Amino acid sequence: MTSGKGGTSGTETSGSGDIVRTLELLWDTGRRPSRGPKPTLTLDQIVEAAVGVADAEGLESVSMRRVAAELGTGTMSLYRYLPGKAELLDLMLDRVQRPSENPADLGDGSWRSALAAMGRATLALYQRHPWLLQVNQSRPILGPSALDGMEKVLTRIKPMGLSDPELVSAIIMIDGYVVGAARTQLYHLDAERRTGLTDTEFWEAQTPMLEKVLASGRFPLMASLDENTWGPDFDHFEFGLQRILDGLEAFVARRADET
Repeated sequence: MTSGKGGTSGTETSGSGDIVRTLELLWDTGRRPSRGPKPTLTLDQIVEAAVGVADAEGLESVSMRRVAAELGTGTMSLYRYLPGKAELLDLMLDRVQRPSENPADLGDGSWRSALAAMGRATLALYQRHPWLLQVNQSRPILGPSALDGMEKVLTRIKPMGLSDPELVSAIIMIDGYVVGAARTQLYHLDAERRTGLTDTEFWEAQTPMLEKVLASGRFPLMASLDENTWGPDFDHFEFGLQRILDGLEAFVARRADET
């Protein structure tokens, strides 16, 4: 397993703890103990500390013991607030995915700008918290942040005129694309950490052989590509995002013509 911030191996699974108890914690509906010593921490403090550990050291470093040490308390004291790490992980996920309260952050009001803004914001989220890519979220626990974020995006894209499953599928489509792009970016960073070579150094090491091979005439199309083809100035993420939106726009137009 890769250790440190942004490790690319090792997977946790959301929703693997006590689902009912996790929902109570997320929605603040659980009973509070009326007896015993007065709590010295808050659940928010525990979750924030866990997120901080994951951001700095990787998800594999998050444990009840490690979080307790970060807060300067005993491990057992954390169990007064939540059952264990599985439930803590779901609270961490909900915390970092809290949507912006600024309506302008979802674009200019059109469905296209809303989906584009969602895509860029999701990429930025993975860049801030690369450990998210180590979590299998195929069965998420639906807390306030998840539902609030979905509500905001669905409200903006409802004018697409699609069926409800199609609207959700549009969101899933963008999210899937972003996850792939974020994982590729993380792999680049992880490769540099593992090898000690920068991306530039890596390709420079291959240049002499590549120049010889391309000059052989065996790969004429590859040899004819513009020298800036592989440069850093082209935004591959934005290009792909806009082409997905182009496809959705054509589909929305076709659907409108059919009605």
